[in-house]
Amino acid sequence: MPSPAATLRTLLANQDLLVMPCCFDALSAKLIEQADFPLTFMSGFATSASRIGQPDLGLMSYSEVLDQARNITDAISIPLIADGDTGYGNAMNVRRTVSGFAKAGTAAAMIEDQVAPKRCGHTPGKAVVSREEAFDRIRAANDAKQAGADILILARTDARHEHGLSEAIDRAAKFKELGADILFVEAPKSVEEMETICKELPGPKMANIVEGGETPDLSHKELEDLGYAIAAYPLTLMASAMKAMMATLQALKSDTDRSDQLMDFKELRERIGFFDYYEASAKYDTSRRD
Repeated sequence: MPSPAATLRTLLANQDLLVMPCCFDALSAKLIEQADFPLTFMSGFATSASRIGQPDLGLMSYSEVLDQARNITDAISIPLIADGDTGYGNAMNVRRTVSGFAKAGTAAAMIEDQVAPKRCGHTPGKAVVSREEAFDRIRAANDAKQAGADILILARTDARHEHGLSEAIDRAAKFKELGADILFVEAPKSVEEMETICKELPGPKMANIVEGGETPDLSHKELEDLGYAIAAYPLTLMASAMKAMMATLQALKSDTDRSDQLMDFKELRERIGFFDYYEASAKYDTSRRD
């Protein structure tokens, strides 16, 4: 079987747009795979909300993120991209972060140039480190890969917010020179900016589509025509799940019918894996043997 990183390289080589719903735990990742999407991304925003019930403001530790990544990779066979934030420290921490994600079975690690503690890319108050520190982070990530970590590097810049699109593109271009496999310029504000990113930067690029965020929510065809390789949807599943849960809680509180809001119990068990477990465990049931 090819490694997760090798599978992701093959997907990127096909040059079709990879539509990537983002997960936040093992169950959401399983549902993404069951819906026949070819890969997923562990959204930092959604994972922070799900795991610790807190906003994506750098509150989760490396060990918590790594543990969540392991839980997810244990549950799925499609490639997972992990959100490594700023690398959780200096360049040596970045190396450890990337190596740890590779050992956990993730296909790629995202490393960004925000000041720690980082912030969600579509919320106020974010800032980026100097060029030199940003480049060191990607250099260290690539060093981990060169030292044997079987993983791709997704390099992200948030420089557009403070310093404009030109600075963001310059940083991303240097990230590519330093060994990044996928480039991610966060939060372009127009179709024209997205087009410029795709025209001026080499290699695979990722678009981050936050419904209600700063980046235009284009169709898959429009994103592919612009030149994006991956379209990430970091909050789509969590936002839909939270809306459904709130509606069901209100129905339960008011004692009104909620049957239309619930997944059938048989399908629920099937998607979680009960029937697969029963089938696999049947051969160990000695009480049924003669």
